[in-house]
Amino acid sequence: MDDDVRGLFADLGGMTAAIAGKQGTGKRQQATEKQGAEKQGTGYRVQGIEKGVRDRAAGEATPKIRWGGHVSIIRCSYRGRLPLILSVIIPARNEEDCLGECLRSLVAQEEDGWRLGVDWEILVVNDGSTDGTREIAAHLHGVTVMDAPKLERGWTGKANACWAGAQAARGKWLLFTDADTIHEPGHVRLAMIEAERHEVGMLSYSPRQIVRGLAQRALMPLVFSDLAVTYAPAKVNDPARLVAAANGQFLLVRRDVYEKLGGHAAVKGAILEDVELASLVKRRKLGLRFRYAPEAVSARMYRSFGAMCEGWTKNLALLFGNAPMLAGIRLLQLGVLVGVPALIWFLWWLRGPGHSVNTGVLGTPIATAALVLVWLRALWGLYGRMAKSNFPFRDWVLAPVGIPLYAVLLWRSWFRVRVVKQVVWKGREQKIADSR
Repeated sequence: MDDDVRGLFADLGGMTAAIAGKQGTGKRQQATEKQGAEKQGTGYRVQGIEKGVRDRAAGEATPKIRWGGHVSIIRCSYRGRLPLILSVIIPARNEEDCLGECLRSLVAQEEDGWRLGVDWEILVVNDGSTDGTREIAAHLHGVTVMDAPKLERGWTGKANACWAGAQAARGKWLLFTDADTIHEPGHVRLAMIEAERHEVGMLSYSPRQIVRGLAQRALMPLVFSDLAVTYAPAKVNDPARLVAAANGQFLLVRRDVYEKLGGHAAVKGAILEDVELASLVKRRKLGLRFRYAPEAVSARMYRSFGAMCEGWTKNLALLFGNAPMLAGIRLLQLGVLVGVPALIWFLWWLRGPGHSVNTGVLGTPIATAALVLVWLRALWGLYGRMAKSNFPFRDWVLAPVGIPLYAVLLWRSWFRVRVVKQVVWKGREQKIADSR
């Protein structure tokens, strides 16, 4: 028998004697509880003694002893069984190249008064990995590894893994985070404080993005600048507006709120399950906060050109309402930026020595000045938007180079999402089930 249960029965013996003494000649109550424990839910039940009963609001566990028609509540310190403050849940599928760094940054959050396994836990949900993902997680002290259940029809792999992790978690707060993230010391606890200070049920951070290579440095600021305008934090955080957003790389939610939403089961077929959960929170007025948090977390989303193209093909048409139109606008900007200087040079070349072609009004200084103004306006519009991407200047200055690729991915995403209605991610074909 568990030592905690033995100790609890010893306490019950003392309580029985005390009650019997007070009753005098009255009828003596007899305890008929069986000395055995069976697992139930997240705690243990010993007939009439409920251990690990969760108070969802207070995050407490209070063993209850039912004595006739009365209920006595004993507040004990069975920390190994009680609900924890936080559960960090990491769905992982073939993440051997980044999971180790992520887990080490999380384990490093431990400090005095914030003991891993006592106050909080880390759960890695292995989602059918075929590489060394599971082994990497299993070799880190304090990390719990579990396997995602069989993927049922209508579920995405990530939603299935997150849902399984949430069912096993014991925390009052649930932090869903991706395997490609790196967490700065102390900021996991600070995130909970921030959520409580702003009285929100869900807090999501947009991490500082780590990019490598010319393609990523040219493309990623373009995407994130449009995201920053479409899902501006000021709009997302305003309860009066319908705009909702969240980033699955860092999604903190209070357990009672998560359960009210129906958890990931409520968005089981959504490709953008993070945005869908945020929409549910916003519509039900449970409190949503979203912001850029470079001081707390960073992420390297893609480690190859192919993965980057596959990932944005999956997401872009779902993130932006009219992907083909956006592609056209970006190409028009590029056309102005490249075409206007070329046109000015060509007109002056025609009027130069040896040609003397009459270019009419287009060759006048006034026309040239007007074209320069158009060019400057296009340049200002592009880079003014790029400044909102939260990328450094050395990256977003390359934006014109990335526009053709961005336009191709927008069109490709629209075709896969709206026409084919199926995308591919990490070796799985996923049907488009949401209506975004």
